Amino acid sequence: MAQSDPLCAGNRVPETATGALILASGDVIWGRGFGAEGHAVGEVCFNTSMTGYQEVMTDPSYAGQIVTFTFPHIGNVGVNEEDVEADTPHALGCIVREDVTAPSNFRSVGRFDEWLKDNGRIGLAGIDTRALTRRIREQGAPNAVIAHNAQGRFDIDALVAAARGWSGLEGLDLAKDVTREETDGWNGGPWQLGVGYGQGVGEGPHVVAIDYGTKKNILRRLVNAGARVTVVPATASYDEIMALKPDGVFLSNGPGDPAATGSYAIPVIRQLLDAQMPIFGICLGHQLLGLAAGAKTAKMFQGHRGANHPVKRLSDGRVEITAMNHGFAVDADSLPEGVKATHVSLFDGTLCGLELTGRRAFGVQYHPEASPGPMDSDYLFQSFVRGLA
Repeated sequence: MAQSDPLCAGNRVPETATGALILASGDVIWGRGFGAEGHAVGEVCFNTSMTGYQEVMTDPSYAGQIVTFTFPHIGNVGVNEEDVEADTPHALGCIVREDVTAPSNFRSVGRFDEWLKDNGRIGLAGIDTRALTRRIREQGAPNAVIAHNAQGRFDIDALVAAARGWSGLEGLDLAKDVTREETDGWNGGPWQLGVGYGQGVGEGPHVVAIDYGTKKNILRRLVNAGARVTVVPATASYDEIMALKPDGVFLSNGPGDPAATGSYAIPVIRQLLDAQMPIFGICLGHQLLGLAAGAKTAKMFQGHRGANHPVKRLSDGRVEITAMNHGFAVDADSLPEGVKATHVSLFDGTLCGLELTGRRAFGVQYHPEASPGPMDSDYLFQSFVRGLA
């Protein structure tokens, strides 16, 4: 792969290399390390978004993953304290084409490479990201180690063994690693230029959000729709949730295999369904709702990650431009009686939305809060909260 790139030189360390991506296959892709030094093992995926790299790196759904950015100029607008979806990055590292440059943006308060270093995350530059993306598309998302050493010293045999020894995401519950530990009230509102994020708890129906790895902007959109939001850990029991007297329950996004997280999440969701509790799920929450209703999920070959995914709404044929980040999906052929498909991907036909007929419970695979449309999918928050009144 990328044989014209002088940094790709087999297992021999090129003189200019201070970073490497070591695949479980034994292939080594050399580059220039930045950010934190060290190494991390995970699944290599790619994201096609042209903006939002800071949001991507802090999205808890990327736990256990190394993100290849297909857009070449990552880091050029620096970093700030507002464009984050969690307090710390959850992606293990990132792979980029060009070296990180000095930021050019009036909102920037620092450099992307320094931010990665401060947060213990590894970057790898000088990579033919198009060739790596083609490899993932053709061969699937590989397990690998991303490594950075300023002196260019790497124990390749040990790093290959680490990549081969990692279990992979299938069968792995990561929601417990990224969820909050305690129940909290949420009081953040939407962002405005020159003002920042508003404050407010919402004065409408009470929504209890189960945090499997939720993005902050999801909670903000619920507040913007009028909800009063309380957030509980992923392992909260049915009794703990009901003690908060919710009008509706939100199932958040998150990382890992939904079937693994479902070992403790599905019984709770089924109890909520039996109690006729209105439910709205996004991404992992959508998958868990599907599992609780009797459907099946499966690992995708390469996954969907980007901000330009067209999704068709089956009720009226409307197409929404959506943001996605998922490596598992609900199998449309496994939907049982009483569960219907509501949205499908126009890229590959995969299921992107479902609804339980006769119940106020629905979910979507994509991320309406990311607003790539920009507001194509905001109606989901509005209809969920209004339906609770």
